[in-house]
Amino acid sequence: MGDTYTLAAVVAMLSVFGLGMSFSLLGSLSVKIMPRLQIDQGKFGTLVSTFMSTCVVASVVIGMMLDRWGYKGLAIVGFVALALAILSVARASTYGLTSLACLLLGVGAMCLNTTGNVLGPKILFEGKNQAAASNLMNVFFGLGLFLTPMLLSFLLRKAPYEKAVSVLAIIALIPVLVAIVAGFPAAPAGFTLEGVKTVLAQPVVVVAALILFCYISLEVSLSNWIPPFGKEVISKAGTGLAADAVDASAQRMLSAFAVAMMIGRLAASRWGGITVYGGIVVAAVAVLSALVILAMTRSKGVGTAWLLAILAGLLFAPCFPTIAGVTFSKTNPDFAGSVFGAIFAIGLLGAVIIPKAIGNLSKGSTVQASLRILIVMAVILAVLAVILQLFPQFAPLPAK
Repeated sequence: MGDTYTLAAVVAMLSVFGLGMSFSLLGSLSVKIMPRLQIDQGKFGTLVSTFMSTCVVASVVIGMMLDRWGYKGLAIVGFVALALAILSVARASTYGLTSLACLLLGVGAMCLNTTGNVLGPKILFEGKNQAAASNLMNVFFGLGLFLTPMLLSFLLRKAPYEKAVSVLAIIALIPVLVAIVAGFPAAPAGFTLEGVKTVLAQPVVVVAALILFCYISLEVSLSNWIPPFGKEVISKAGTGLAADAVDASAQRMLSAFAVAMMIGRLAASRWGGITVYGGIVVAAVAVLSALVILAMTRSKGVGTAWLLAILAGLLFAPCFPTIAGVTFSKTNPDFAGSVFGAIFAIGLLGAVIIPKAIGNLSKGSTVQASLRILIVMAVILAVLAVILQLFPQFAPLPAK
């Protein structure tokens, strides 16, 4: 990375950090939002689906906007929208207003997601190891995923709900200052709508999209349901903790999951060959993830639940950034934003469907038992990752 794009790299990292905040916000507040709004697990699952449905639409549109107009404007819009969405969640006292906040949260999240995950692989490691760069970028996603529940578990015990959550809005707004002064790479000159159609119809893009459908359904499901899962296990274990202490412990379990993801992604970013062998790596960890989730559905001890949450984070760690980086390496870089937006949008359909399904299945049962649906997704993911590995690297046409 040259000095020219040093601040751009900071913006990319802060963008992915903001994405982590976006994706963990509802899960971090789940044990507080449900009693505050007087809703059950099913309606909370609908809030998650509202957020994710917005992300599906926004991802496609924002991906093409990035290829057409570049990075700066989308980064600024993303940070501002995230801050306003968090402030709205803090102030909303009804289910309807909270749903509207989830719409804004989705727009902000996708501006930051596309900016960070396309910009990082373009400028880090001189653009020569996209999967490693994507893994390094997504360490900061894990940091956002970690700090959000950790900060909230502390702040909610020190201040009223509205003030505690509003602190996160201030944090989300600060990166705007960096984005305003940073210099960014120019938008690709080869972008056309006809080119977008051609690239998105390629089999490698379709397979990558299906992989992200499976993977994002896994990650978002655990990001939103680990606190309720932890609360169930802790409560059944009869620890004698007060209700607030149980909630805080369950929220910290999500933080442990996020820390494990950061460690795993940092380790993956150090391997020079991960772009070449990324499909095999993802297939292997997907199989192991299925076994860990099976154990989660049967765990009874609090310590075991913590260990399994950490193992899930470690195994999930390289999946998303490696798939994104491998896909970039196998497609035309002039359409990186459009490709990323499209595959992420399809991936998010899994996040719309599966977390909601867990919420519905848990009614009359338990969240813990409902996690079984994730085992199927992990197995399908492993098969598709092997198929992705078989596609060749992108080779630009020789200059005339």
